[in-house]
Amino acid sequence: MKPSTRTDMNRTKTITIGVLVGLLALALIGGCFLAFRWVQNWGQTPLPPPDARCVSTLPDASAEITPEQAQYASIMAGIAASRGLQPRAVSIALATAFQESGIRNLDYGDRDSLGLFQQRPSQGWGTPEEIMDPWYSTNTFFDAMEAMVPNWANEDIGDVAQAVQRSGFPDAYDQHVDRARLLATALSGQTHAAWSCLTPDIAAPDPRTLLTSITSSYGATATATLVPASGTSPARIEVSASTQDIAWSVAAFAQSWTSTTGVSQVLVGNVRWQASTTVLPGWVGISDGLDSPTQVRITF
Repeated sequence: MKPSTRTDMNRTKTITIGVLVGLLALALIGGCFLAFRWVQNWGQTPLPPPDARCVSTLPDASAEITPEQAQYASIMAGIAASRGLQPRAVSIALATAFQESGIRNLDYGDRDSLGLFQQRPSQGWGTPEEIMDPWYSTNTFFDAMEAMVPNWANEDIGDVAQAVQRSGFPDAYDQHVDRARLLATALSGQTHAAWSCLTPDIAAPDPRTLLTSITSSYGATATATLVPASGTSPARIEVSASTQDIAWSVAAFAQSWTSTTGVSQVLVGNVRWQASTTVLPGWVGISDGLDSPTQVRITF
């Protein structure tokens, strides 16, 4: 019986090894097939969409914000221009809004605080409806800044913000100052061709909303006229600015509103910006631009 038993055991081992070898071979074949399919389809795998953003790019530094933030920031820049305020006013407003709301038009806050600057109806800043209007809240912020800090143009930015807001955290605004300055220099037009926005999802053309927003922000410093679409020619807004800096500010304003109004192209004098859904586009010089560096053309 012993020899027979040993033979049966050997036979069983042989069968088991054979099965294992067979399973291993199948696994290797399957793995090779999957690897081949992965390599075959690798170039066809869609990449995730890029993050939407607006960026101020200077030679030695840059700063970026979301398109939502950029729209509110552009309103601040436009209103500052309409009031004849220096770009420093935009830096002060941005540093304040960064701390108070993240430059978002919040319908909530501490106690009854609301909006971009978390202004309180109970403290005389206006009705809730007024405060939630970014044009109203920005103008009231600048009103308070000029009234409370007559020398605001020369004072420390964080100190000016605290004088207006009277926060329980008086030094909190300082952390946003450098970023606010980088954004303000481009949005105010102080540094030309420094602003650009990447918008993966460009909205349907809405030139009337943008026209109203530009007019409400810049007032008499930028005359804007809507030219409706005709035939194969898309709608456009023609702007005549009072200065070259304001022309560049209007251009940055238009770029910032691409995600909601469908701007496709902006011309300032003989320099062009073309909206993109994949890369952050730059400004390019062209030979057939506009007659004056204070003219802006916004095409949809």
